[in-house]
Amino acid sequence: MTAHGIGLVARQEVRTRLRTGRWKILLAAWFVIVNGLGLLLRLALEVDETSTFGDPGVSMFGTVLFGVLVLTLLVTPALSGQSINGDRERGTLATLQVTRLTPADIALGKLAAAWGTGLLTLVLTLPCVLWPVAEGAIGVGRAVVVLLVSALLIGVVCAVSQAWSALLARSITSVLMAYMTVFGLLAGTPLLYTLAVPITTDHKRVYSDYGSYERSIEHTERVWWLLAPNPVVILADAAPRLPERRYVVDGRVFERSPSNDPLGDLSREVRDIREGDKPQVVYSAHPGAVGGHGSSEKDDGNAVWVYGLLFDLALAAGAVTITAMRLRTPLHRVPRGVRVA
Repeated sequence: MTAHGIGLVARQEVRTRLRTGRWKILLAAWFVIVNGLGLLLRLALEVDETSTFGDPGVSMFGTVLFGVLVLTLLVTPALSGQSINGDRERGTLATLQVTRLTPADIALGKLAAAWGTGLLTLVLTLPCVLWPVAEGAIGVGRAVVVLLVSALLIGVVCAVSQAWSALLARSITSVLMAYMTVFGLLAGTPLLYTLAVPITTDHKRVYSDYGSYERSIEHTERVWWLLAPNPVVILADAAPRLPERRYVVDGRVFERSPSNDPLGDLSREVRDIREGDKPQVVYSAHPGAVGGHGSSEKDDGNAVWVYGLLFDLALAAGAVTITAMRLRTPLHRVPRGVRVA
């Protein structure tokens, strides 16, 4: 495996994709639709924003990132879901296999081309993503982190889709399985978590002076890991927390994070799930605060995104390994006298 071989295969794949004018039309339509929806969302937030703690830029950033991630992951299987079996059907894969390129060169080169195309779709959404950054509602560091995580998740889906393409002979079947995998990550993980919570719930009979009643304790700390591989959960939990802001209402001082932050809200909810049904300690944001909360102090050790991202990256590594194995030619297994030395 060499960098030159990987780059050679990647360049060939990109040139093949650019030969058809449909890609240019699709990318142009993607740019107009995604950024147009982002603009409409911002106009709607400007009209409806009434919260004292609100900032339209914060809501826009989180909502657009969620939408962009989901849409990009739905587009990604089409980029690599037929990269192996499609070339095999057209008779062009064998041409690469008889060269000095190794199976890993071919697998990683095709993955680089598909991943690069997926990253291009992410780049085309930058105008509406970076709008809140330009106006100061979101820090540059937070934007860089979420974009980097989004790029890694796109690469994971590209690798898994390519593995299905190497395993299955029919292109339509491999693309369908790739979409099923994306559906499993996005919708299957919350469904499994929802089904697992009642199984782990304890029912206890509590007695008091007024009689007895049954109390149910949900042990979400036992099944939180089912949510960890979800790309939306990873993105939200990996995003750095916004700094708390100080507000004065009727002479009382409040310090709290923006209440309309979709990324932060989902992150806090997921970390509370990992914490489970335990007694909570309320912290004051600063000595003079009447309101406020110290959730950032409580859940710093309950990060979920690390485990989810490691799982997805391991899944991608396994997918690349499977692809390379499926690209091996039976050079060392042909009968003696048939093999060309």
